[in-house]
Amino acid sequence: MTMAAAPVIPHAVSRQRTERLARSSKPFLARGGPRGERCAGCRLLPSHCLCALRPTVPTRAGVCLLMGDVEALKPSNTGWLVADVVADTFAFGWARTAVHPDLLALLADPQWQPVVVFPGEGVAPERVLTDLPCHAGPDAPHSASVKRPLFVLLDGTWPEARRMFRKSPYLDRLPVLILQPGQRSRYRLRHALHDDHLCTSEVAALCLELAGETHAAQTLEAYLDVFTHHYLQAKNQLPVDENDALHQRLRDLSRPA
Repeated sequence: MTMAAAPVIPHAVSRQRTERLARSSKPFLARGGPRGERCAGCRLLPSHCLCALRPTVPTRAGVCLLMGDVEALKPSNTGWLVADVVADTFAFGWARTAVHPDLLALLADPQWQPVVVFPGEGVAPERVLTDLPCHAGPDAPHSASVKRPLFVLLDGTWPEARRMFRKSPYLDRLPVLILQPGQRSRYRLRHALHDDHLCTSEVAALCLELAGETHAAQTLEAYLDVFTHHYLQAKNQLPVDENDALHQRLRDLSRPA
């Protein structure tokens, strides 16, 4: 059994989950996952708790998650993993008819250069980016003239993400980063229509790599692999081997440089 880590301050996705639960008129029942009491820190069964393995990596880049209506309630949501690893992760529930004022303030904050991450369907060519103007990793100069990249990720199903992109006028002024991953998703907790449709944490890892945050990107990838393993082992009522290669890779990446 994995021993839980000491309680930590709830991050942005955890707070979003709490806010969404407060507005629910009935309990949210996750489909297809393990049943029973869940750890508040990692959403897994206590017997398969991941909290003691949670890594945090310093980054200059930030992530802003626009979340579909019930996305924060899903135990399989991987935006939660992004918020575990990247301290400057912000999360907002998306609605077509309203926008949170804190989201608008974040997008207007002069320290950040927000970019929307989206495949690029119907995007005006002048908005399209396929690379960042400059790398902005942890060793980048801390100058007021060098803005920190803020990756705006649309966290939901593919139809939800398309709806968010089309029906959010406040995103229209932002550049659009088109990723070309050239890889198949390793995410096994939900079924994607296409093999190249990546989950939120995989997209975030690619963005971090593009921003020169290689260590953070690799750590997030390893954390997703371990989370997926714990989730599936719990679902199948099997124990976790914390000495396997997945756990060792995460521990190696989590050690101070």
